[in-house]
Amino acid sequence: MSKVGTLLIGVVIARVLGPEDFGTYAIALVALTAILSFNELGVSLAIIRWPGDPRTIAPTVTTISVAASVLIAVLAWIAAPAFAVAMGDESAAGVVQLMVVCVPLNGLVATAAALLQRDFLQGRRTIADQVNTWLGAVISVLLALGGLGAMSLAIGRVAASVVFVVLLLWFSPAPLRFGWDRTIVGALLRFGLPLAAASIVVFLVGYADQLVVGAALGAQALGFYVLAANLAGWPVSMFSQPVRAITPAVFARLQSDPTHLDSAFRATFRLLTAAALPVCGFLAGGALPIITFVYGEVWAPAALALQWLAVTAAVRICFELAYDFLSVRHRSMTLMGIQIAWLVLLVPAVVLGSQVAGIAGVAFAQAMVGVVILVGGYGWALASTGVDVRRLASNALLPAISALVVGVAAWVFAQVVEAGVVAILGGGLVTVAVAAGTIALSRGSIRVLSRGSGGS
Repeated sequence: MSKVGTLLIGVVIARVLGPEDFGTYAIALVALTAILSFNELGVSLAIIRWPGDPRTIAPTVTTISVAASVLIAVLAWIAAPAFAVAMGDESAAGVVQLMVVCVPLNGLVATAAALLQRDFLQGRRTIADQVNTWLGAVISVLLALGGLGAMSLAIGRVAASVVFVVLLLWFSPAPLRFGWDRTIVGALLRFGLPLAAASIVVFLVGYADQLVVGAALGAQALGFYVLAANLAGWPVSMFSQPVRAITPAVFARLQSDPTHLDSAFRATFRLLTAAALPVCGFLAGGALPIITFVYGEVWAPAALALQWLAVTAAVRICFELAYDFLSVRHRSMTLMGIQIAWLVLLVPAVVLGSQVAGIAGVAFAQAMVGVVILVGGYGWALASTGVDVRRLASNALLPAISALVVGVAAWVFAQVVEAGVVAILGGGLVTVAVAAGTIALSRGSIRVLSRGSGGS
């Protein structure tokens, strides 16, 4: 419900603002996402993995998180004008500076969020997320209708974040406390800093395309590209992110039993790809009618990027689960190496793509580099931990074929049917049927997860 609601909100906002204002907001959102990727220095994840009572380290984690986030927010506020100019829209500086307010708020609740995740209290977190989503959306839409443009989205985001913080602190299993235990500070930083550094590189991998589009093609092109990226990310947020809310804690509990951990990982991988990859195929094949029907004809150029960004979404779904698995298996430096290699390949590829084919070229470069790194980098890393990569690949074969079938069907509907809604319905029905069949053929993986162990 949350993800569908977010999609509907995005449709309303895109129709109200238009590509240029949406591009201005996208610049601020890229900046905020960059900061949040390393905001609390990675120490909150230690709470999820801590073998003892996490409440013993929570006060120290909170102190580190808040202190780091305040310092980072001040630096980001100072750098906002220069960043806006570099992204091709100096008017975005004020929006960026307002969004920076979210940074210390995030640091304040990093511990509470980690405790909720560790204790599997997703019901409480869902309430907070829903309030955050809908309150921010209502405020933003009302202000946008009042003519505030991109600033309306920033105001809505900050206002909702304040309420979100209050709710997370209220729902947290432990009260908010500050403290400083010198005996664990070193261990926390040694654990967190490599992950924070890896997260920065992960951000650059995920947003290098948007940074290049903004700097090379301008704010309006960035608006088209970000809209396509948001829609392509829907399968990620709908399927991958909810799973990632619990898999680190699940994998952590199984880390003393490598056999069962391997089985659980492969079963989760099979089910996740079975549900999500056909949806990615639908977005790729039906890009143009989906964009024009949902967002309006003015957004049609975004379809050029969506068809390849849907492929990138499929890659992300696979590597995000692998990332969580490798984090639990203490492969922080391996993850860092993979991300750096990805970034080194990605930057020149997307720069070249922007010059050759605009936003479509950037999206194509992003997708192709992602496939190379997923197969080569993550395949090697998983094999080094004892995962049977051949069996993992065989588990992904049927979902991949299903995605291809759906993509071709959606493309055929888009070519032969003039009415966009009919083309979407036709492709959507094929998607549902194929995904349902793929999941039905994955009953063995369901049994593995149901009993918590066993083969695949």
